[in-house]
Amino acid sequence: MSESDDRQSVVLIAGPTASGKSALAMDLAKASDGVVINADSMQVYRDLAILTARPTAADMDAVPHRLYGTFSGDQVCSAGRWRALALEEAAHGLAAGKLPILVGGTGLYLRAFEKGLSAVPEIPAAVRAETRDLLAEIGAPALHARLAELDPEMARRLSPGDRQRVARAWEVFMATGASLAVWQAQEGEAAPYRCIKICLLPERETLYAACDRRLDAMIAQGALEEVQNLLAKGLDPGLPVMKALGVPELAAHLRGESTLPEALALAQQATRRYAKRQTTWLRHQFLGNDPTVITINAQYSESLQPNLFAKIRQMLLTTAD
Repeated sequence: MSESDDRQSVVLIAGPTASGKSALAMDLAKASDGVVINADSMQVYRDLAILTARPTAADMDAVPHRLYGTFSGDQVCSAGRWRALALEEAAHGLAAGKLPILVGGTGLYLRAFEKGLSAVPEIPAAVRAETRDLLAEIGAPALHARLAELDPEMARRLSPGDRQRVARAWEVFMATGASLAVWQAQEGEAAPYRCIKICLLPERETLYAACDRRLDAMIAQGALEEVQNLLAKGLDPGLPVMKALGVPELAAHLRGESTLPEALALAQQATRRYAKRQTTWLRHQFLGNDPTVITINAQYSESLQPNLFAKIRQMLLTTAD
C-alpha cells in the first residue's frame, strides 16, 4: 500500500441531481458520527433553499451540516473560495473526531477538493471591468466567437451561452496571454486526506422520473414564491444564483411570458439535461479508471445501507502496513 493510506480519511459522495446523495450523506453521518460538508455550487447560496434542495432545518438539527446557505445571492463563490472553506471544515471535523462527508453534484468542486486547483494568476480589476462591459455590450455568444479566434481550445469546451465561463476564459486570456486550459492543466496542491469516493449513478429513466417528481414537489413547497423574492432583489442576471435550475423558467412565468405548466415543463427538461451532463462527467472524471470508487448503479435507498456501509467501514479501517 502507498504512504497516502496513513492520511486521515474523508468521504466524497457524488451523483447527479435527484440521485439521493444528500440522504446518503445524512444516513452515513448518523452511522459514523460524521459532519456533512456541502459540495454543491448552488446550495452555498442562502436565497434558494427550496429550488436547490438544500437540507431542511430538521436535517441540520439531526447531524452537523456545513457550507449550506453560506453566501448571499449577490456574491460569487468560486471553486477556489469553496475549496478553502471545505478544507477548513474538514480539518475542524477531524479535530473534533468526526468523519468529514463531502456531498454534491458539482464536479469541479469535488475535483478541486481532491486534486487542487491550478494557480491562475490574479486578474487585474481593470481587465475584469473591461470584460464585464464587453459582455454587457455584445452578449455571451459574440464574446464566445471572439474567444474562438484567440483561444479555440477553451471555446470548444464552453457553451456560447455560458456567460460566466466565457467571460472567465476571456479575462484570463486577456490578462495572461495564455489559455485558461493551459493554467488548468497545471498540477494543483492535492488535499492532505485520503478520499474515499462513492458515486450514485441511477438508471436514466429512474433518474429522470425523480427529477420531474422533485420539481413538482418544489412548486408545492413554495419555489415560485422563492423565485419571486429573489427577483425582488434586483440582482445582476449574470450572477450564479440567477441561473440555478428552475430560476430562469419560473422567472419567465412570473413575468407573464409563460403559464406555470409550461414553465414547469421547461424547468424539468433543463433539469434532466443537467442530470445527463452530470452523469457523463461523473463516469469519465470521477470514476475514470479508479477501481477504488464505490459505485452504486441505483438511486439511494435505506435498503442499500448494510452492504454499502460495510464497504465504507472497511475502507476507513484500511491503513498502511
